[in-house]
Amino acid sequence: MAKVLISDKMSEGAVEVFRARGIEVDIAVDLEPEELIGRIGAYDGLALRSATQANAEVIAAGKKLKVVGRAGIGVDNIDVEAATRRGIVVMNTPGGNAVTTAEHSIAMLFALARQIPAADRSTRAGKWEKSRFMGVELTGKTLGVIGCGNIGAIVAERARALRMRVVAYDPYVSPERARDLGVEKVAFDELLARADFITLHVPMTEETRGMIDAAALAKAKRGVRIINCARGGLVVEEDLKVAIESGQVAGAALDVFAHEPARDNPLFAMDEIVATPHLGAATTEAQEKVAVQVAEQMSDYLLTGAIANAVNMPALSAEEAERLRPYMRLAELLGSFAGQLTQTGLKGVCIEYEGEAAALNCRPLTQVALTGLLTPILDHVNMVSAPALARQRNIAVTEMKHERDCDYQTLIRLTVTTERGSRSVSGTLFGGDKPRLVEIKGIAIEAELGAHMLYIANEDRPGLIGALGKTLGDAGVNIATFHLGRAERGADAIALLELDETISAQVLERVRALPHIKQATALRF
Repeated sequence: MAKVLISDKMSEGAVEVFRARGIEVDIAVDLEPEELIGRIGAYDGLALRSATQANAEVIAAGKKLKVVGRAGIGVDNIDVEAATRRGIVVMNTPGGNAVTTAEHSIAMLFALARQIPAADRSTRAGKWEKSRFMGVELTGKTLGVIGCGNIGAIVAERARALRMRVVAYDPYVSPERARDLGVEKVAFDELLARADFITLHVPMTEETRGMIDAAALAKAKRGVRIINCARGGLVVEEDLKVAIESGQVAGAALDVFAHEPARDNPLFAMDEIVATPHLGAATTEAQEKVAVQVAEQMSDYLLTGAIANAVNMPALSAEEAERLRPYMRLAELLGSFAGQLTQTGLKGVCIEYEGEAAALNCRPLTQVALTGLLTPILDHVNMVSAPALARQRNIAVTEMKHERDCDYQTLIRLTVTTERGSRSVSGTLFGGDKPRLVEIKGIAIEAELGAHMLYIANEDRPGLIGALGKTLGDAGVNIATFHLGRAERGADAIALLELDETISAQVLERVRALPHIKQATALRF
């Protein structure tokens, strides 16, 4: 039975989902880092929010970990690179709190425009400073939306309903999508120059870190107001403080900060600042939604292999996983066959799909083929880690689909390039689900791969088959199946034997010593 640890406060709905799916679940919140490291080794999955730091040490200690699920959109507290290297799927719930976060941004927009928090404090203190809190209308103002993904698009929609003009900066949004949203797509500097209010909805990356700094604020319209409910660190807080003091910025509403919990921040002393403690996703509905969603996603992956909202793997539905299963087995066998025969450094691999295979979602097939290829060479290889491991070793990976007709209903060809040259292996499915090799190094052969195989590359000469059979027979090694192929008479030939048991190193050396044999390799599947 799979086991999952919930390490942050989460809706009871998540626990109910796990248990209903037959997954054992433990809840242990507020663990110290050392405590989490000590416990995580017993679990297949880790469900968390923003409090738990799933750093490289935690990932390394999770010897059984298959999936880390974040109930929310941000994965800043998860070392995704470390997880990927160890073959652990990292998934989030990007749509679960989109409406809630967008609504909080709109609430901050109103609070900033009408100075509601400062007016509230003043009134509670017994003052009646009606003339002090002169706000501004939103109608007719220009809202600059930086990042027009799920949340940014909802904010833009709400702002348009308030009769605001909306300009958006997002390099990844097409002009057609911008038109559908009713926003004007502009360059970053143009947004700064035109916007009365600027709201941020981008992830934290090297490109976005500190994007609202002194230089950006200097380009903005004087009296601009800033809203950040996305990520701390997008706005350089020291530069923002200076800009407010100079009057360049009229105010800012911040839900996120560079260092959290933000219990001591120079901005807090400024009346022009509206501050909330990372409440963007803090509604009952959102917390229930993301908790249930992450539990369902993690359960699907652990039980069926289905992948949804993973940040380091392509999506794969349960139905698609079932349909792809025989193709994935074929791709893995081809990769493993090529990997076990690789004797020098890998430089590249090309996976080609023909026939029915070309119409499938081939990315998972390519990843499982890479897994088979690298497993004989490296540790901790699976579908998640294989592409990253290939990139680290500068192994070029190419995927090709051919719509042309082929001799088989479906065909997958894997070609590896090593320091010595290139060779290929091709396979098909018999009966829709039975993997078969049909070509090795351009030589036609039809073979089923058993648990123990012996691969022979030789010169096509009389007597070799007899000598090989006698050598194995004398050693007590029984041949289950024997498959032969050759390029042409007297040229290169191959033999692929299925054996009843593993061939010993001593017997393998005797085989290699036979005349006309160029290569003899024991294979296991």
